Amino acid sequence: MVDTDGMLSVRVSAPTALAEELHRRLGADPTVSDLTVLPGASLAGEGDVLLFDMARENANNVMRMLRHAGVPEQGTIAVYDPVTVVSDAADAAERAAPGHPADGVLWAQLADRSREDARPSVTFFVFLLLATLIAGVGRLLDQPILIIGAMVVGPEFAPIAAACYAIVRRRGGVVAGALTTLLGGFLVSALVAWGVWAVAYAAGLITYSAATTGPQTEFIVNPDGWSFVIAVLAGIAGVLSLTSSKPSALVGVFISITTVPAVGAIGLTLAVGAWHEAVGAMVQLGLNLVGLLLAGTVTIAVQLTVGRRLGARLRSRRRA
Repeated sequence: MVDTDGMLSVRVSAPTALAEELHRRLGADPTVSDLTVLPGASLAGEGDVLLFDMARENANNVMRMLRHAGVPEQGTIAVYDPVTVVSDAADAAERAAPGHPADGVLWAQLADRSREDARPSVTFFVFLLLATLIAGVGRLLDQPILIIGAMVVGPEFAPIAAACYAIVRRRGGVVAGALTTLLGGFLVSALVAWGVWAVAYAAGLITYSAATTGPQTEFIVNPDGWSFVIAVLAGIAGVLSLTSSKPSALVGVFISITTVPAVGAIGLTLAVGAWHEAVGAMVQLGLNLVGLLLAGTVTIAVQLTVGRRLGARLRSRRRA
């Protein structure tokens, strides 16, 4: 039985002539196992379907071959994460691939995710607004548990990661979209929170003192060098979590960055006229964003370089 992180299941539909060529090339790849061809099962009977498993570490080489062969233009490539793979052939394919499965990055998957995460959605803005309001309440009541809850609810890391990937791959449109979604979301959430807290302040439901005091949450409006350091470390951890199929680490990333709490504090402090704390929260937000974007971009660049070298090594080994 193979660790599910080690293998990916693939379905390819292509015209019969192309499918026959792919069958030959995939059959010669030691990192591919359980190759099955379903003749006439695709493209209204004029094409075939190929099913196979591939080692995650060599997935990019296989995907590159499929793209260069013209599959996306003439058919479809679908990749799945299997629950469990029980196969001696899969064991052999995984051993034939260089590196460790946890280090394998499927760049096509990350590219699709970055395009999706760069696009604004109602769900994104609703979650961000809710997280911002929760953070404001946490600062008002000086309750760190509410700040942590806001960090977990906040969806802002998705467009941050999308921007990092797009910067490395030089996709300006995706970068612009991701940053517009991210900064636009922060701006809208801060303005709405400002309005909500301004109404509450005018009605006497909150006080200036409560909104600006609280030793347990004052770190939000008092940034320092450690704010940047933590953001850098969180950016590295977040990108590694996304690219290595270890999403459990993302929760730790979410509760390490002070982006949403800073936005929540901006709305609250502007509403009561605490301009100096609003500026402090803005600096906190800026430090976190710069640290996350810098660390995430460098991490993806390093992974891409290492992945290309491992892929080239395997191709060279096969030619020899």
